[in-house]
Order: sequence, then structure tokens, then C-alpha cells
Amino acid sequence: MSPDEIFAVVRRNLIDVLPELTESQITLDHSMRELGANSIDRMDVVIATQDDLGVRVPAEQLTRANDLRSLVAVLSEHV
Repeated sequence: MSPDEIFAVVRRNLIDVLPELTESQITLDHSMRELGANSIDRMDVVIATQDDLGVRVPAEQLTRANDLRSLVAVLSEHV
């Protein structure tokens, strides 16, 4: 699965959790916090994305993801 495909899954889950967002507002350079996601929202997005991708990423690896680009990179390592 390509990074673009993984980003599409992350973006879809972000919109599911934060329906006020539009696709055009979500870029790889944003953090979920910058987009208005609180800690529970961020956890929901990450868990839903892992479920959709069929992967489990150790929490310590997820903590190094500061923006969506780095989250996609971490997820890519496990797909």
C-alpha cells in the first residue's frame, strides 16, 4: 500500500471523527492537534486507521509521529 493510500485512510478517519473538516483542510504537514483533534479524537483516528489497514503499531513508535506525514511514515513501516 502506498503512502498516498495510507494518507487517504487517515484523512477519511479524521473526517469521520471530526466531520467539520473537509478533505482540502487536511494536509500531510498538519498535526491532528492543529486540525482540532483532542487526545481522544487522535486515539480514535489512529485505532480506526490501524483497524482499516490491518496493522498494529507499538505506542512508542506512534509517539514520534508529530504530523500526518510522520504518522503515514510510521504506518507505512507496518503495512
